[in-house]
Amino acid sequence: RLFPNFSFIDAPFNLPYYKPGRYETEVGYMGCRTRVMGNMYDPENETAPRRGNLSFTTINLPRIALMANGDVAWFFGELDRKIDLCVEQLLERFAIQCKKKVCNFPFLMGEGCWLGSENLGWDEEVGEVLKHGTMSVGFIGLAETLKALIGQHHGQSDKAQNLGLEIITHMRKRLDGISREKRLNFTLLATPAEGLSGRFVKLDRKRFGTIEGVTDREYYTNSFHIPVYFPIGAFEKIRREAPYHALTNAGHISYVELDGDTAMNLDAFESLVRCMKEAGIGYGSINHPVDRDGVCGYNGIIGDVCPKCGRKEHEGPKFQRIRRITGYLVGTMEKWNDAKRAEEAGRVTHSLQEK
Repeated sequence: RLFPNFSFIDAPFNLPYYKPGRYETEVGYMGCRTRVMGNMYDPENETAPRRGNLSFTTINLPRIALMANGDVAWFFGELDRKIDLCVEQLLERFAIQCKKKVCNFPFLMGEGCWLGSENLGWDEEVGEVLKHGTMSVGFIGLAETLKALIGQHHGQSDKAQNLGLEIITHMRKRLDGISREKRLNFTLLATPAEGLSGRFVKLDRKRFGTIEGVTDREYYTNSFHIPVYFPIGAFEKIRREAPYHALTNAGHISYVELDGDTAMNLDAFESLVRCMKEAGIGYGSINHPVDRDGVCGYNGIIGDVCPKCGRKEHEGPKFQRIRRITGYLVGTMEKWNDAKRAEEAGRVTHSLQEK
């Protein structure tokens, strides 16, 4: 209720899976983005329930861009090499998983929760039924990648947007081809990167130095998102990020940051949801600040003084300020890493004015 997420099961890339009267063919998103739907192994079971993601590995796109030194052709060549490496790693892990037996997963397999596991005995290997699952290659920092390659990210120019779409389309086509070749489900993930966002940039700053718009912050931008610090209208942000949803079949999400209490402006709230639908968003969410005074119980927007009881924050327990961090609702940033703290602090709100 505080931070509503919207799953658009009638998005152009979700609706084809739906079969009237069969709830299991409705696309379902897990957590802050994970999506499992297509099934190259068994096209008769392109469903969401009783399946899952077996593993995913994330590619550090900004590092490849920095190594490319402006050579876009070299960038794509190295990207292919990294995709091949990820697939090799995922298959090695998959081979280990396949040797496990039903008894190793007493609830998931033993109770018949996983698709096809109801036909297996207690001591049988689960390899064949695991083929219903997905193995995903993810990516982080598309914005920083574009900045390193051509000097602008996809929120700044159509040229950067076109290159961004070319990069992610290339990744999706490669994984689709590998899926057909191996008759397994390899999918493309828009990685949330709770920890990687800070780890990758720290390693790259040490190697390449501090580069404006690339390694000069404590984090890389989440997946294909436009940077949280970049001033852009809410509707424009939705339209620019929407095309990436169709490409990232392992999961995606787009956020809009609003200021104030959205309950006070339901028409604007609805217009954002409708814009998401029309733009082709698969999974969208609207963030807004929610504060709470634990002394008097007031919920709403609190500055330095509680509007209900008049208490100042320094006069007692601190006000709880609930924010969303990669899908998690938190009342304090104290337990998060430096990268996510910096990202939250740098967020700007998105105007509701059309461009």
